[in-house]
This record gives sequence, structure tokens and C-alpha cells, in this order.
Amino acid sequence: MSKKRNKDRVNVVYSTNPDFSYEHQKDDEEETLAPKDQKLYVSLDRKQRAGKAVTLIEGFVGSEEDQRTLAKKLKNTCGVGGSTKDYDILIQGDQRDKVCAALEADGYKVKRKGG
Repeated sequence: MSKKRNKDRVNVVYSTNPDFSYEHQKDDEEETLAPKDQKLYVSLDRKQRAGKAVTLIEGFVGSEEDQRTLAKKLKNTCGVGGSTKDYDILIQGDQRDKVCAALEADGYKVKRKGG
């Protein structure tokens, strides 16, 4: 027999009551703000990446899908790889100038962070 595991249950591991209904975690999807209402911070990061430079975009407010869409657009604009992680967008290499120009063209408020 296979047991179906449900990881979105809250506070209860197991119940012997046949009429018990589990409390499930709700997915709180964040509403994506309009580009003109968002302030994004662009910086260069080398921490824990074996000295490799990564352009880091922080401050995006919105759903994961919209964040991935923006990351894909920036990766295509710069012609490099990258990813999204913990509400941040990572673009390989020092692409700060291209990223800032692309974000400003889309209507985002951009602030360069760091040196």
C-alpha cells in the first residue's frame, strides 16, 4: 500500500477520528505590483560563488511566475544564464549596466547598490 503524503497540512500529524478534516496551508500568492510602483536594487555579488561575479536584482514584489518571466527576459537581454532564488533574481556575470537599462525601459525604478 502506498501512502499519499500531504505536506501542506498544518498542526496535525495524525488523527484517529474518522470525521476529522485536516487544516491545510493556504497558498498566499502575492499580487504583482505595476513596474512603476516597484523599486529594484541592482548589485554585483561574489559571496559564496568561488569568486564568480553575479548580478543580483532584489526587491521584486509579485508572484513567482512573474519573477521567473522577468528573469527570463533579463537573461535573454544579456545573453547569459541565471536563476531566481529567495525573491531575488541572479544573472551570471557583471551585467549591471544592461540590466539597469532593460529594467528602466520597462518602467521599473532602479537603484544601483554597492560600488
